[in-house]
Amino acid sequence: MTTEATAPAPPAGLEPVTEPAGGRGRFRLGEYAGFGPALILYGVFFVVPLGIVVAYSFWRVRDYNVVHDWTTDNYHYFFSVPTYVRTLWATVWVSVLATVLTIAVAFPFAYWLVRYVPRGLQRALLVLVILPFWTSYLLRVYSWLNILGEGGAINRFLQWTHLTHHPVSFFLYDRPAVVLVLVYLYFPFAALTLYASLERFDWDQFKAAMDLGATPLTAMRRILLPQIKPGLTTAVIFVFIPILGEYLAPQLVGGTRGVMIGNLIVNFFSGAEYTRGAAASLLIAVLIVALLVVFRRSLEIKDPYASGR
Repeated sequence: MTTEATAPAPPAGLEPVTEPAGGRGRFRLGEYAGFGPALILYGVFFVVPLGIVVAYSFWRVRDYNVVHDWTTDNYHYFFSVPTYVRTLWATVWVSVLATVLTIAVAFPFAYWLVRYVPRGLQRALLVLVILPFWTSYLLRVYSWLNILGEGGAINRFLQWTHLTHHPVSFFLYDRPAVVLVLVYLYFPFAALTLYASLERFDWDQFKAAMDLGATPLTAMRRILLPQIKPGLTTAVIFVFIPILGEYLAPQLVGGTRGVMIGNLIVNFFSGAEYTRGAAASLLIAVLIVALLVVFRRSLEIKDPYASGR
């Protein structure tokens, strides 16, 4: 004898609720309706301009007019001129060096701020970090001309200490000056990002590792750095990507020997070479996308207890 399972009947007086046909589709559409304005802004101010730049990079300029002639000559021309290739390479290594130095300065500062400074004083020091943002970017760059120039603070100090009897000119209008100013400009981005990551870190794990015999450097390498890796990667992205497109700092403190790809792109557009400028701009965009793809795994936060479930 077999019995068939039957669904329990609803209580008396209650009718089962049935979803109207097509209601689920309308409900899902309503869920995403709020993204409409953002998608419009994203399309108008990002997708459309990017599409125009891509199209321009494959067109030509004849008699100062853009001709819709599809070709890859702009890219061939860019890589056939040694000066442009050297400028692109210089942009990459200056960006890498400035990013490494910025992180190397910001990480010890954020570590010291989180571990050894009272919480009430941390806020005040963070205000000092972001204080430069309250002034003009142009003014901050121009101030370095008064520091690094022949009549600047460094040269005055060297003459006051009799280390030199005449102004030294190698502090300005060269790539080292560009790197120094870029580190100064982007230090707050790295410091704030690393501070946010270190503040959320469980320092009891760090102490436990040291109690078990690990040295501070070992505990930092095996415990601290793996857990703040997403924050460290974010700091690198926040610093490296804007530096790739820098124009003003290399122009003012780098001179002719501190030119970066941003200055080259401006020169293209100033000379009405719009298609070549678009091609150079797209090369930087491709480099940024490649960087984000490489760092994608580092931005993923894994659950440390997932393997034990």
